[in-house]
Parts: sequence; C-alpha cells; structure tokens
Amino acid sequence: MKVVLFCGGFGMRLREYSETVPKPLVPIGTRPILWHLMRYYAHYGYKDFVLCLGYQASAIKQFFLRYEEALSNDFILNGAGGSVELLSRDVHDWRITFVDTGLHANIGSRLYAVREHLAGEEVFLANYADGLSDLPLDAYVPSALAQNVTATFVSIPPPHLFNVIETDENNNVRSIEYMNRSDLRMNGGFFVFRRDLFDYMRPGEELVEQPFQRLIQAKQLQAYPYEGFWASMDTFKDRQRLDDLYARGEAPWAVWEKGVLEKNG
Repeated sequence: MKVVLFCGGFGMRLREYSETVPKPLVPIGTRPILWHLMRYYAHYGYKDFVLCLGYQASAIKQFFLRYEEALSNDFILNGAGGSVELLSRDVHDWRITFVDTGLHANIGSRLYAVREHLAGEEVFLANYADGLSDLPLDAYVPSALAQNVTATFVSIPPPHLFNVIETDENNNVRSIEYMNRSDLRMNGGFFVFRRDLFDYMRPGEELVEQPFQRLIQAKQLQAYPYEGFWASMDTFKDRQRLDDLYARGEAPWAVWEKGVLEKNG
C-alpha cells in the first residue's frame, strides 16, 4: 500500500525557514519533519512513498540522494577510512517516487497528477507533510477499510485556544468557549483512500472542496475520531514545540523509538 505525501507548498507562515528550506525539510532535532512522518509510516510497514513535489523540489530530492545512514544511526568503523557496520538503519528499504506536481498546484491537483503512479493500488494512504501524530495505524487503517467507503480522514479536536462564539439575530452573545472544548472537529489528514476516489475528482479542483462534496453526497466520506496526540507545523512556534518535545525524549509520534525502549526494557 503506497503513501502519497503532499510536499509542494510554500510554507509562508514559516518564513524563517521557507525562504531557504522547503517546509518538509524544516528540522525537528537533526532530521526534517518529512523524515519523521515517513519513519512513522515505515514503522507500520508502509515504505512505498510517492512525494508530490513543488516548491524547492530539488532540495527534497537532494536530501534523499545525499542521505547518509551512518550520519543518522549508530555504527562501527573498522579502521580509519575502513568499512562501516551500521548498528541500525532507517531509509535503506524505502521506495520513494519523486514527482514534480507543479509550483502553484493545490492538493487536489497534486494528487490527480500522481494517479498513474498509483496504478494497481486499490487502496492507498495520503497525508499532508507537516503534521505528526501517535495515531495507531495498525488499528486505524483496518477500521477505515471495514467501513467500505471511498475516503476516510482523521477527525481531531481543534488544537488552538481561540474562542468560539454563538450570537442571536441582534449579535448578543449566547455562548463563548474555547474552540478545543467545543463540539467542533478538524480534518487532521492521515487519509485512507480507495482507487475510485479519482472518479470524484476533476483536474484543477481542490481536494476538500468539490471532490469531498461529491463524496459527502454519495455518503462515501467518513471521519475517524481520534483524541490522541496530533500537531501540525504551521508556524515557528509550532516548530519550536515539536523540537522541544523531541529534545526531551517526549515525542509521541516517534513510535519507532518506543518500540526500541520497550524491547530493551
């Protein structure tokens, strides 16, 4: 089952980085957020990726072309300049398809552009390249498929502490509460799609607008409620929070590290 990742945006709210580094390559710890997301999927056995590229596509390609596993993993060096014996590995068994899907394309257009690379895939996964979660894919994906619908995404409580208000016809406030305490839910990505999704799409359309509206009318779109950790990296403050969590060894999305810790007791 392939994983499509949307990596082509400009990341304007991360201008501290995005003028020189594409958003998917903004680092958390020593590795970019894109690596963290791919490592998360790989932990659950999903190692065949399709990257929808756009802004600074060459930088993302160069990152993987020049990737040195010895710089990211423990190893034994046999003599000065000798052979390297890796004690752990990460990307060696990943298959990555790099596709330039346009500089200014929206998400729907990027997905439509890679449909030929999904030939033969009855089901595929997709995600934005700027969000992380500890969502258990081994439970989520089978649950989504059991519903026998075309598309499923993760539904999360709004993480931001803005206020939601309700008013009457005279603009008198009836209620006010924090957004994340309301009944509102957000699209958190982590899509599970069936191949017939493309029957609901037209060239140039934004994914969550026209295609999703058609899916709703056909009762082929479901939301999977999840209350666990989910965070996106939209701003410098978001990036700092994720970086701090990782530095403290408290990164919930790093499910691969939890496995190592449990194994070693």
